[in-house]
Amino acid sequence: MTGSGFRQESVDFGDVIERVENIFSSLFLSLPNVIIGIVVFLIFWALSWVVAKLVGLAMQRAGRPRGLQMVLSRLTAWSILTFGLLVALTVIFPTITPASLFGALGVGGVVIGFAFRDIFQNLLAGILILFTRPFRIGDQIVSENHEGEVVDILVRATLLRTYDNRVVVIPNSELYTKRVVVNTAYENRRLSVEVGIGYDESIADARAAILEAIATLPGIVTDPTPEVLVNLLGDFSVILEVRFWISPPDRREAVEAQDQVLEAIKRALTAADIEMPFPIQKIMLDPREPRSEDSL
Repeated sequence: MTGSGFRQESVDFGDVIERVENIFSSLFLSLPNVIIGIVVFLIFWALSWVVAKLVGLAMQRAGRPRGLQMVLSRLTAWSILTFGLLVALTVIFPTITPASLFGALGVGGVVIGFAFRDIFQNLLAGILILFTRPFRIGDQIVSENHEGEVVDILVRATLLRTYDNRVVVIPNSELYTKRVVVNTAYENRRLSVEVGIGYDESIADARAAILEAIATLPGIVTDPTPEVLVNLLGDFSVILEVRFWISPPDRREAVEAQDQVLEAIKRALTAADIEMPFPIQKIMLDPREPRSEDSL
């Protein structure tokens, strides 16, 4: 006991040195297993790269889209690498048996599945979209309140570029389970505009003038031919619906064609002296009712 009241104990450096020697000896003894495990993992890594390339070539020969080729190639490579990692771990740590390892992975897989349920759902939906191909990269689609061009189909989401040059990231599960309108699914697309003529005007003359005006416009398809139908007998005019087809069915061509058709219709009806009335309100006064005079 010292004057300060604390007891000093001597450190046995022999035990420390012995423990360090045991650690290094165990590491030295397990070094061959570590080297073999690393070699096994490298073999599986090379195998995954080769198999992924073969899967990509097979999908390419089958005519599958590039996005599907990349997804299947990556999934194949990840599966082989995961299996190779498990094999390498059993080689490095002999006490770990495949049964215990797969049992632990099973429990962990359930936990991970619940935690990343949405991610796995989008992953599966992305694979199904790439397989079924309801739309492709470059198509113009409408999903909920979003409309634009599909610029990429990823595993988790689809990138949609709007017409004002913004990008919308839509989860694949929404695109697979909800309604999607593909505007560019076919070569031709039908558009329609409405125009009103007076009740005193001849519908046949108006139809002939409109069809003649839009027949020579660029971008208007002649087969199917444009048509003019009476759509509604309105309050102050007869509403005619002008239907026409365009090709290609892109948004830009649709807007430009609609602008040209409306301008041509206005010019043709004006040249043919066909009235296009606008709303007019009439106030009818009863002559038998005495008119009130303002007091001075």
